[in-house]
Parts: sequence; structure tokens; C-alpha cells
Amino acid sequence: MYTINEVATACNISAHTIRFYDKEGLLPFITRNSTRNRQFSEADLEVIKLICCLKNSGMQVKEIKQYIDLCMQGEETAPARRELLIDHRKAILKQIDDYKKNLNIVDLKIAFYDSYIAAPHAGYDPMKFMLENKKS
Repeated sequence: MYTINEVATACNISAHTIRFYDKEGLLPFITRNSTRNRQFSEADLEVIKLICCLKNSGMQVKEIKQYIDLCMQGEETAPARRELLIDHRKAILKQIDDYKKNLNIVDLKIAFYDSYIAAPHAGYDPMKFMLENKKS
């Protein structure tokens, strides 16, 4: 069994975050020892890692709770859980696409500054440079 601090270290989150997740109903499976401290099994640790993955990839706490609630209901909710994850995957792919577009703009600005620093008196126009070097 793991303590809350061991889980926090393993998941790279704070004990406060774990307590928050518990308060929000994301950890209904957690047991407590005789002194009422939370104790975590290896399986609990894996679920918390999944919760962190979902949270870090943009899923809202209420959606994670919905997923956990479905898990707690049993095998018959597998199709609903799958759909929830498919929808989340679509949202992640959109985020990746948005990041790629933003990265392209940042790369263009860096290329402009590289050119400008190499020849500052060449009269570079940053907007003209970006338009001429824009990637689709």
C-alpha cells in the first residue's frame, strides 16, 4: 500500500491535488487505514495516473468524474466509457492541430529574427517575411 505522499511523488502531483480529486468524487475506491489516512493500492495508483493523464490532456474534472462513475458501475458501462474516451481523443487531436498551427507561426518569427540578426540593415519587414515564408 502507498501513502498519499508516495502517490503524489509517483504521479508528480501534490498531496493537496489528490485530496481535491478525492473531495470531487474521483477516488471513490480509496480505502483508509485504522487512523483514517488514505491508503492506495497499486491498482489505485494506476487509476490516479489515468486521471492525471485525462486532466493533463484537457478533460474537465466533471467529465473525469463521469468516467470514474461509469467505471464504478461495472462492465456494462464499457461502451459509454469508450465513447467518452473517443470524444476526448478527438479534442486532443484538435489541440495538437492548433498547437501545430501556433508552432508554425512561432517558427516563422524565429526565422525572421535569425535573418534580421544576420543582416539587420537589409530592411526586413516581419509581416512580408512571414507571408513569403508561410507554410500551409
